[in-house]
Amino acid sequence: MQAVVIIPTYNEKDNLAQLVKAIFNLSIPGLSVLIVDDNSPDGTGQLAEELADHYPLRVIHRSGKLGLGSAYREGFRHCLDQGAEYLIEMDADFSHDPKDLPRLLAAATGADLVIGSRKVPGGQIIGWNWRRKLYSHGAMFFACLLLGLKTRDITAGFRCFRASALRAIDYTGIKSNGYAFQIEMVYRLEKAGLKINELPVTFLDRQRGSSKLGTKDILEFFKLVLKLKFFR
Repeated sequence: MQAVVIIPTYNEKDNLAQLVKAIFNLSIPGLSVLIVDDNSPDGTGQLAEELADHYPLRVIHRSGKLGLGSAYREGFRHCLDQGAEYLIEMDADFSHDPKDLPRLLAAATGADLVIGSRKVPGGQIIGWNWRRKLYSHGAMFFACLLLGLKTRDITAGFRCFRASALRAIDYTGIKSNGYAFQIEMVYRLEKAGLKINELPVTFLDRQRGSSKLGTKDILEFFKLVLKLKFFR
């Protein structure tokens, strides 16, 4: 099994080395890591290059802060060209527990996409206040209702795709970033009739560094949902 964990980074120097070490300490056969760095001013890109001297890890350096969706599209293209069979999305801030990677990969043998889900029984979020949980739940309910989606955690960023699933949809045509990108990927896979499974995980709010989610991402989310509903 050739699997690649794709980790977009922007100012994640405080987290990256520990995360990479935790991933490779799992000793998963055939697993490598791809860092897609958006020219982080804190030196994340340079740290990634240093880590590449010690682990099966590659680095893509980009010219600026081009966004999460753009990073994953570039990462997908690179990994597919290199013959990867499974492509994993993962945050750099330990919100996603590396120890869940073996479960995610095992589940991916029976699905086109496996989502590390906070919304199915057994899944949970630690570190969010009630207001943030309410906003997140309301936004996902709104999107699922309008778009007729069956997947419950449509904004989750911990995912494992089969390479064949990515080839079956036009992911390169997705222009959105942030939560909007994650939603449109689910939308396209569901509309293509591909199989999506949700695996319960614990999401831990970041302990170091700052969140990259902003007002622009929230507005893009609502614009995308309305576009997919009324202008497709």
